[in-house]
Amino acid sequence: MLLRTIKPTRYFSDELLSHYRQQTDPAADAIIEQVAAVGGPAGVRTFLQQRTEGKIPLKEVPECRRFVREEGRLPDWADPKQMASGIRLFQRHRDTITLLLGCLSLPYAYLAADGVQVLALSKRMQNDTRQRLEETGAFVFGITEAEAWTGKHPNAIERILNVRLIHAVVRWFCRHSNRWNPAWGEPVNQEDMAGTNLTFSYIIIQGLRKNGIEPDEKEAEAYLHFWKVVGYLSGVPEDLLPENLREGYVLGQSIARRLFRPSPEGQQLTQALLRALEDTVPEGLKTLPAAQMRFLLGDEYADQLALPAVPLEKRLVRLLPMRIFFRP
Repeated sequence: MLLRTIKPTRYFSDELLSHYRQQTDPAADAIIEQVAAVGGPAGVRTFLQQRTEGKIPLKEVPECRRFVREEGRLPDWADPKQMASGIRLFQRHRDTITLLLGCLSLPYAYLAADGVQVLALSKRMQNDTRQRLEETGAFVFGITEAEAWTGKHPNAIERILNVRLIHAVVRWFCRHSNRWNPAWGEPVNQEDMAGTNLTFSYIIIQGLRKNGIEPDEKEAEAYLHFWKVVGYLSGVPEDLLPENLREGYVLGQSIARRLFRPSPEGQQLTQALLRALEDTVPEGLKTLPAAQMRFLLGDEYADQLALPAVPLEKRLVRLLPMRIFFRP
């Protein structure tokens, strides 16, 4: 019988993660400080609107040209073949992964009681949930097309850098809101960014497996590598980007141990997400999104998010593919 090779792993100490909880993104922050110095809060809001709309390429924005030139390069270790394999895995299971993003990745992120404060302060995820979901989907779909990296007009790097600047704007407003508690760490700090990267990478592989889809180890590692490249371009330090699936597990457990606990903000965001997902299922099946979340997260995490207990539906989702319950 063949045995899987046990991969080596780094370990992520509290000292290391606490350090990165106080680190942000100096390159992106410098641009927003420059915008604020000229136009004040109104100028920052205008910049945010332009970046959200994405109509003006970054290289045409004077403040961003150096940022694009210096931050928009693939790392030397990026492997185009592995990235392409990771993209193929996404495309092959696109519908299931889309549902996993809503029923697993987002609620998993809401468990981080300190990091979720950024979303709670902005109010967009509570008040405009469907649009925020669509924006996240557009980003993920946009960078998981092969043409976005290798076509005549590749735009994956532009999309990633654009989101990085949006994060810097959010960070600027949090810092200037008089409502940010330093005990939470820096807003949109590097520990939270590493956790977010995991929700798109390692956590998705776990969700596929829980739904009976078992990518082989080589495919799964390629998917992780793809998101490692995305994380690097997003400004996440290599110290916090897992090299393999075992390391993804160890990093995820380290972050969860430090940050996951019940919070009113995480529960409120979960309720807003549930309402948006319930709008996508037929009448009579409105409890299925909660059941899917409980099935994917497990009862301990589901309880922390105050998800409704739906034992009958939870048993049902174990037997049937999740995609049959949702309509576009």
